[in-house]
Amino acid sequence: MMNNAIRSRAPVRLDLAGGWTDVPPFSKEVGGAVVNVAVNLYTYTSLTPRLDKRFHITSADYGISLEIASFEELAYDGHLDLVKAVLRRLGIRQGLNIFARGEAPPGSGMGSSASTGVALIGLLDAFRGKKRDSSEAAELAHLLETEELGIAGGKQDQYAAAYGGMNFMAFEDPVVRVTPLNPPDWVLNELEKHLVLCCTGRGRVSGDIISTVMGAYRRGESGTVRALHRLKAIAAEMRDALLEGNLEAFGALLRENWDNQKALHPSVTNPQMDNLFAIALAEGAIGGKALGAGGGGCLLFYCRPDREHVVCRALGEAGAQILSFNFDFKGLQVWTVPQPTSVNLWGEQ
Repeated sequence: MMNNAIRSRAPVRLDLAGGWTDVPPFSKEVGGAVVNVAVNLYTYTSLTPRLDKRFHITSADYGISLEIASFEELAYDGHLDLVKAVLRRLGIRQGLNIFARGEAPPGSGMGSSASTGVALIGLLDAFRGKKRDSSEAAELAHLLETEELGIAGGKQDQYAAAYGGMNFMAFEDPVVRVTPLNPPDWVLNELEKHLVLCCTGRGRVSGDIISTVMGAYRRGESGTVRALHRLKAIAAEMRDALLEGNLEAFGALLRENWDNQKALHPSVTNPQMDNLFAIALAEGAIGGKALGAGGGGCLLFYCRPDREHVVCRALGEAGAQILSFNFDFKGLQVWTVPQPTSVNLWGEQ
């Protein structure tokens, strides 16, 4: 007799250009555009069914384990609420053991919460014997954060986690158009060689910054409005640069994107981030940007040929953590692992 464990994984993403323009109300009133690429830093989730109605939920990242008596007891209280939101939204009443672990640092700006949401949706759909397409998984993951949990944000993170690959995404709420980018292999190889990803060690809460920036947009503050329009245009220019193999332009656009990110609001950067940018540019980076909303998290730099190791060393000496990665082209993946019922990997039921 077998007791099947179901597992899933979804990648996080590097937002290369146009971030913020996928966030309402700008994405609804003007329309946004981004270029992003999924990378092989994954959120992993697992489940096994229980014989009762209890939920045992474990997060390796936060060192938290919750024991919840039943579906009716799934209350949002700031502890693993995203897992609870998926269970509630999908109406899961069967008792389950659920485990989650992410490879990207919390608060990294790489869309780890969206990756978790997409992975959990794939996991629980497989448990129910259902399957939805990438767009449907991304949309539901976005609704979990915005409707269930009231967290402000755009949609690019969820779509990157579900689709994988390098994409140009256009946002005209509620429509999202995903166009895969397929530059020559040498371009992808050059990017993987010369991009440097580092973590500042300072997390951020993106919802707070997003509310501040979009509040400025609603008030019509000229600097914010101008920066959002330019960010949208940079995404289209970066798409073209990648397809043409113009990586010098790619690096320059990263840097211009960052300049416009900073123009959105002073909270997007801080002295530590500014210092890391100055170090990277002095040691051989052509350009770079903060990932996600900014205010902390991870930074991405594109370096001149054969200078990436120098930039890595200098950033490390300044206290940043260097993260290795490759691109991911598969997006959400779900699989089943047969387990003998006599072997209980989850503790007593």
